[in-house]
Amino acid sequence: MSLAETSALVSALQKELRRVIVGQDEVIAEILTAFLAGGHCLLRGVPGLAKTLLIKTLAQAVHLKFSRIQFTPDLMPSDIIGTEVIEEDRATGARNIRFIPGPIFANIILADEINRTPPKTQAALLEAMQEYQVTVGGVRHTLERPLFVLATQNPIEQEGTYPLPEAQLDRFMLNVVINYPGAGDERQILAQTTTGLEPSARPVATGEQIERARLLVREIVAADNVIDYAARLVRASRPTGSEADQVPEFVKQWLRWGAGPRAGQALLLAGKARAVLNGRPAVSLDDIRAVAPPVLRHRLLVNFQAEADGIDAETVVTRLLDAVPAR
Repeated sequence: MSLAETSALVSALQKELRRVIVGQDEVIAEILTAFLAGGHCLLRGVPGLAKTLLIKTLAQAVHLKFSRIQFTPDLMPSDIIGTEVIEEDRATGARNIRFIPGPIFANIILADEINRTPPKTQAALLEAMQEYQVTVGGVRHTLERPLFVLATQNPIEQEGTYPLPEAQLDRFMLNVVINYPGAGDERQILAQTTTGLEPSARPVATGEQIERARLLVREIVAADNVIDYAARLVRASRPTGSEADQVPEFVKQWLRWGAGPRAGQALLLAGKARAVLNGRPAVSLDDIRAVAPPVLRHRLLVNFQAEADGIDAETVVTRLLDAVPAR
C-alpha cells in the first residue's frame, strides 16, 4: 500500500469517526496513531465522554469484530481468555475436551474499567497484547490480526480499584486523556443524540488494509537526529543509572522511575504513524514532541516529593520537552 493510499484510508476513517464523535479530534488522532502503529491504548476520562462509543465506532468503520469486556472485581481470567469444557458423544459415550473462545478472540477489544479487576485477571491480557496468542491448558491459541486493545480507566473513582502494575502499563503504547468538550461541541452533542436518528459509521476499510498500512508505518523514514532526540528524551527521564549526573535536576527530585527502551520504540513508531496521518513520508522532530505526552505520561513514576509538591507525570513530561533540546 502506498503512502497516498494509506493517507486516503486514514482520512476516511477520521471522517467516519467525526460523524459520530463530536469535539474530540485530538483524541481521535491519537487513537488512530496507536491503531496504525500496531500498539494498544489506555484511555482515561470521566464517565459519559463517549469512550465506549469511540472504540465501537472505530470497529464499525474498519469492519472488524468488536468485543467489550466489562472488568469487575469478580471477573476471572477464563472469562476473558476462554475455557475448556468436556463434551460427551451420546451415541458412543466418548468424551472430548473442547475449547470455547472468550471475548479476547476479536480484532478490537474494549477493556472497560480495567482497574476494577484484580491483578490476576488484568495479567490475562498481557500475553494476548504482547504475543498475539493465549495459552489454555498448555495449548496455544493464536489471535487474529489486527488486534487492538483499548482499556479505559475512570480517574475519579478509586475505591475498590486495583492500579495497573508498571509492567502492564508499559504494554500500552499511548495513554490518551479525554477531556470535557467545548461549549459549542457540547451543544451539538445534545442536539445530535436526543433525536430518533443515531449516526453510525460506515465501513471504509478492511482488516487486511489496516495490516498493510501498519507495515507502511514501519517503513517511514526516521533520520538519525530524530532517533537521537527520541533516545535523549527517554534517557533524560531516568533519575538513576550511569548517566544520572547528566539528567535534569527536577527528574532526580520528582521521579522514582523513568521510561525504558520500550518508550523509545513507542516514540518512534507513534511519530511515524503521526507522519502517515498527515501524509508525510518521514517522521519529524515535531512528530516526536507531539506524541511524547501520551507515550510517556504513564511510564514515569513520580515519588513522594512530587506528590507533596503537587507535581504529576504530565508536568514532568512538559518540563522534559523544555529541558531536552530537539537539535
